[in-house]
Amino acid sequence: MGSTYTINTKLHLKIALTYFLLAALLGVLLRSFVVVPFPVNYRFIVHTHSHIALLGWVYVAFTSVLYHFFLKEQGRHKQYRFIFWFTQCTLLGMLASFPWQGYAVFSIIFSTLFLFASYWFTYFFIRSIPIAFKRTYSYRCIHIALWFLVLSSAGPWALGGIMTILGPESIWYRLAIYFYLHFQYNGWMLFALLGLLFYMLEQVQISIPLQRFRLFFWSMSIGTILSSFLSTLWTSPSVSFYVLGGIGASLQLIGFGTLLSIWYKNKPRLHGVLSEFQRGIMVVLTLLLGVKLSLQWLTAIPYFANLAVSIIDFTIGYLHWTFLGVITVGILFFIHFFRLIDITRRGYILYLLGFIATELLIFYKGLVIWQKWSLFDGYMEILAGFSFLIPLSLFLILWKNRRQ
Repeated sequence: MGSTYTINTKLHLKIALTYFLLAALLGVLLRSFVVVPFPVNYRFIVHTHSHIALLGWVYVAFTSVLYHFFLKEQGRHKQYRFIFWFTQCTLLGMLASFPWQGYAVFSIIFSTLFLFASYWFTYFFIRSIPIAFKRTYSYRCIHIALWFLVLSSAGPWALGGIMTILGPESIWYRLAIYFYLHFQYNGWMLFALLGLLFYMLEQVQISIPLQRFRLFFWSMSIGTILSSFLSTLWTSPSVSFYVLGGIGASLQLIGFGTLLSIWYKNKPRLHGVLSEFQRGIMVVLTLLLGVKLSLQWLTAIPYFANLAVSIIDFTIGYLHWTFLGVITVGILFFIHFFRLIDITRRGYILYLLGFIATELLIFYKGLVIWQKWSLFDGYMEILAGFSFLIPLSLFLILWKNRRQ
């Protein structure tokens, strides 16, 4: 049973990586659109790209890994497989409908069914978790991650009523989308990643004082809730929203600092467990998370809040920094560390090069707009070229794991 399950986990993760490859290729298509116009609806491809990236790659990867680590010994493989394949049907439905109709009847039906699939997994996971795991730090992070996942879905549910009553031009339309993205990125994804980190620390028998963990956990949790007010600052609300958002961002920085102190206190033990390659990935991941939280804190200042909203490239750059940087590099690290997927050095370096180069170009364009400079010739061609490194790296990783 154990070996069959391990093979299934690898298969599920390869499916997740295939979704990521498709989303990355769609990203290249979007960035090539200005250079070579394609006979497709740009907006529809944007919807397809974002849904398959968030729900196909990240959601499938996390749920596969969570089941593998926390529930594989429970013997409830049949129910999990049914949830998994039902989820794939909703994703394939979105992949088939979004490029041709954008947000319309079929894509909305499949998106809604996906939400039900996520509720089903959350209920199944929390109900099935062994008592022994409920006392662990890792489970506390995973538990709140799943609740943030459910909370984030309030955004999509609200969109239907908002579009019907107020229309897509209403500020509530954008607020609902930002609510969803905030609790996806900063709640569900980040806490799932943190849960995997504590799971790793527990597996290598690193003991963390309860007081230190509580400081970290409550700083990050309350900070995540309060920092959601940062997503409302583009509406020029009262000063209390800036204060609450700033407190939230500051609390998350405190939580990050506490996490760093835990890591450095156990550095000798971790150096004995991690390979040189894995230590390098962890250094990159730490820098990415530190920059992400610092940029978030900066947007509590009115000037930078307005800047982030008025220049779309800064917003896109930040979202990609979190998604392609913090979340994706984190997932790649853990599936490599636990030997679920072999991440080759060449594939990782190629991915990192594509990520860093495109981020620099995106933020550079934002800087150009801010300072009223002129873009250099061939900017879009170079951006599309570097973007292609990401799907190329994913293809290499999938090819390396094709026979496992």
